[in-house]
Amino acid sequence: MDAGEALRTVAFRLERVGEPGHRVKAFRRAAGVVDELGVDEVARQVARGTLTDVPGIGPTTARVVADALAGREIGYLDGIVEPDYLDPAFGGHALRELLTGDCHTHSDWSDGGSPILEMATTARSLGHRWMVLTDHSPRLRVANGLSAERLRRQLDVVAALNVDLAPFRILTGIEVDILDDGSLDQDPELLDRLDFVVASVHSTLRMPAGEMTRRMVAAVRDPLVDVLGHCTGRRVAGKVRAESAFDARTVFTACRDHGTAVEINSRPDRLDPPRRLLSLAVELGCSFTIDSDAHAPGQLDWLHYGCRRAEECGVDPSSVLNTVSAEALTAR
Repeated sequence: MDAGEALRTVAFRLERVGEPGHRVKAFRRAAGVVDELGVDEVARQVARGTLTDVPGIGPTTARVVADALAGREIGYLDGIVEPDYLDPAFGGHALRELLTGDCHTHSDWSDGGSPILEMATTARSLGHRWMVLTDHSPRLRVANGLSAERLRRQLDVVAALNVDLAPFRILTGIEVDILDDGSLDQDPELLDRLDFVVASVHSTLRMPAGEMTRRMVAAVRDPLVDVLGHCTGRRVAGKVRAESAFDARTVFTACRDHGTAVEINSRPDRLDPPRRLLSLAVELGCSFTIDSDAHAPGQLDWLHYGCRRAEECGVDPSSVLNTVSAEALTAR
């Protein structure tokens, strides 16, 4: 692989195993630097031993570049432990093979770490035929949520990228906040233009159960909503957070009756819904999406975690929306 590709491969592997973002950014930043320098200049700098004098290149990234230019195995990769889901005994592999895309992804337009193009090309390299771009809505300021104006600009960017990426397709979307009264945090006319809408609760997570139930039911009944995202809001790793309280039977019944899918969120720090609630949604006859909720390219490969949980809880693959083509998904 060339130097830029080697650096991006290291970044991808680090993201995939959940390493801190600052380590990943160093490799992605270095990849951009060597791309700008060009192959010949990078080779000259390596030969002179001056590559680390270039801003954005440190000793570690320089060693990766040197390995790539010499045609050697990238030594840095030896220290990255492979994720457990690559083991055939992990489970969920058959379902993972059926997935054609990912309905919940983020870019650097909100709180993701990489440009839309890099997310899309990585998704394509993983075998996806499409992905839905679902950056946050404006109320989530900590995540740099998209105002209506910024979202409109993003639609133009996606349209241009799709010309170059075809037949791979980026579907337009949003992860829209469910406000306290169950309304949605974006202009309805603009939501109606999007291919796909994931609605999630991100605020007032400790709301009393009755109020939270009414809030979620109002959202999933909205005809503009396609998926209920990470329904309990829990965090099971890192900064741990308890589940929100709500009447799951009532919420999932509303999802079923109004054609809103329940997301199986694959992030290892979420794994939402928990198995008992996922089993209830299966019992009630809900449809599902299995999503990465990726905020970086390497996280796009986390779908295995959701697939294993879906398999364990008896999810029928025919009920999973992202087993179909982009055309079939948007037609639905």
